[in-house]
Amino acid sequence: MADIRVAIMGSGSWGTAFGMVLADAGCEVMMWSRAADVVRQINEEHLNSAYHPGITLPAKLRATTDAPKALSGASIVVLAVPAQVLRANMETWKEYMAPGSVLVSLIKGIELGTSMRMSEVIAEVTGVDLGRIAVVSGPNLAGEIALGQPTATTVACADEASALALQEACTTDYFRPYWTTDVVGTEIGGAVKNVIALANGIAVGMGLGENSQASLMTRGLAEMARLGVALGADPLTFQGLAGVGDLVATCQSPLSRNRSFGENLGRGLSIEQTIEVTKQTCEGYKSCQPILELANQHGVEMPITEQVVAVLHHGQSPKRMASAFMSRDTKRESSLTP
Repeated sequence: MADIRVAIMGSGSWGTAFGMVLADAGCEVMMWSRAADVVRQINEEHLNSAYHPGITLPAKLRATTDAPKALSGASIVVLAVPAQVLRANMETWKEYMAPGSVLVSLIKGIELGTSMRMSEVIAEVTGVDLGRIAVVSGPNLAGEIALGQPTATTVACADEASALALQEACTTDYFRPYWTTDVVGTEIGGAVKNVIALANGIAVGMGLGENSQASLMTRGLAEMARLGVALGADPLTFQGLAGVGDLVATCQSPLSRNRSFGENLGRGLSIEQTIEVTKQTCEGYKSCQPILELANQHGVEMPITEQVVAVLHHGQSPKRMASAFMSRDTKRESSLTP
């Protein structure tokens, strides 16, 4: 992998961890950050203590505040910024991207106002062929990956050759990627699981136990699959790493920022207080609305998502969410039944 140059656009928790993976796989990695102090620390101390304190970064991972420098000659461009700022950043960066580079989204969100998936935003802004736009999603809690703990993920791209090339570029002894051409399913899984994790966090914060959480996760998986299938995804994707795998990790781990956000609400903090104590981007907070809009556009019922939107954006009590969930009509169980 020594001949592969990678740009990581964003120096947050997941971007840094994935940069470590790529460097450990042998790639030359240049990370872009707005923060000069972060760049200095990465280059001089091989640390990013704001997100991964005490963890030494690989020597092949360097950093810069100069976006054109980061992008220059990069055959793989990894996008690791919050969903709602991707479009504006891509407008600035697109002219500096090398011809033929593969653009990789780590972003698990849906755009406000358009209800577009991140690969759709990238394609619209850059005009790049879908065969050069890839997505990485799975049970990938950044803190555990930075420690070198074993995990697996899904690498999705409409072009099989691009998917295989990216798979090879990020394979290490602790990070195992599986490839697919189902970009839609992979992105919907990554976005919707954040909303279900918020709901699960609320349940945890309210003191609800494992039965309640298992029920939320299972019915949340059904919501995810219904929306994905309506958009053309392969239903089997949701049984894999980008579906149930990511859902379980995000709902169950205290490292999950979406679960933690929900927990604070369930314990009685206000939305404003919860935002104040949340130090990292919680994609589910902003993406739940466009996800619900997308579902409504396609006639898909997503009752858990609907309740999360009501709590986060319409002032509904978290306790009301639980009672609304339990008051739905009972019916025959199916993975695609509302």
